[in-house]
Amino acid sequence: MERKHVVVYRDLPPGELERLQAEHDVTCADPRKPAQMQAFLDALPSAHGLIGSSYSIDDALLDRAPSLEVISSISVGIDQFPLASLGRRHIMLCHTPGVLTESVADFLFALVLGSSRRLVELGRYVQQGRWKKNLGNDMFGWDVYGKTLGILGYGRIGQALARRAALGFNMPVLYHTRRPVDSGLPQGRARAATLQEVLRQSDFVVIVMPLTPETRGMIGPDEFAQMKPQAILINGARGPIVQEQALLDALDRNQIRGAGLDVFDVEPLPQDSPLRDHPRVTATPHAGSATHETRAAMARMAVDNILLALRGKPPLAAYPLPT
Repeated sequence: MERKHVVVYRDLPPGELERLQAEHDVTCADPRKPAQMQAFLDALPSAHGLIGSSYSIDDALLDRAPSLEVISSISVGIDQFPLASLGRRHIMLCHTPGVLTESVADFLFALVLGSSRRLVELGRYVQQGRWKKNLGNDMFGWDVYGKTLGILGYGRIGQALARRAALGFNMPVLYHTRRPVDSGLPQGRARAATLQEVLRQSDFVVIVMPLTPETRGMIGPDEFAQMKPQAILINGARGPIVQEQALLDALDRNQIRGAGLDVFDVEPLPQDSPLRDHPRVTATPHAGSATHETRAAMARMAVDNILLALRGKPPLAAYPLPT
């Protein structure tokens, strides 16, 4: 088999890198690191494959890579790629759905629990030496068991989240999705609903939909105005789905109770962002899939994808591109 050139633009576990090197010539260069940017650009003209994540690939970059056949993203999300351009150039795009479903669902439900029971805030309360007497009402949290969970987006992760809520915490589940999807749960445990129904009836609204032109800025002032005053918003999808200023306004006006955020408009979250230390926000650093087991599985699948594609075989998961 012909050896080709693969550019690795995010660190891979040593064993996965060795698998790539056994079949192809490999350049490792992370363009997010200034010292490696030039090496990354210099490698593009001869690159047949790219593998990595957390870096936007645009048309200007693709122009530098005329031999490119496949991009293998170590992620499920594909919002950092110009899908129409990839389709027009006949460049395959692979990603890693499935292997992170349960880990992300665990994490999102932890955000539901943590934001409602104020775990981060209470932890700081102890660490700062402020716990000197029994808690008063001003430090109480709120129950989760039996409350209504609303899910925006009902793919693998949304369904895994619904199982945890409905079967583990006896929570009625409402879900909103673009196309009809069976709940995957026993009858009466979950039902499809309009966006307005989810917003108006849910105690927790969890976003797990992809970022698209249709979903960008989808949750704004009108949507917050429809939510319950005691509702908590959880965003584990992509930051730009939620209008951050509208979220801040809703929190400060007591339109909603709080927010649990794993994603933001700008990442890492800027030091001057008012979300960083807002008393009603539980913020985490885009860590939904960040377990040793899951990140290893994602890297393994991404390497499988690019190796199969460069052999001329179907990869494990190719994203359908416009033609």
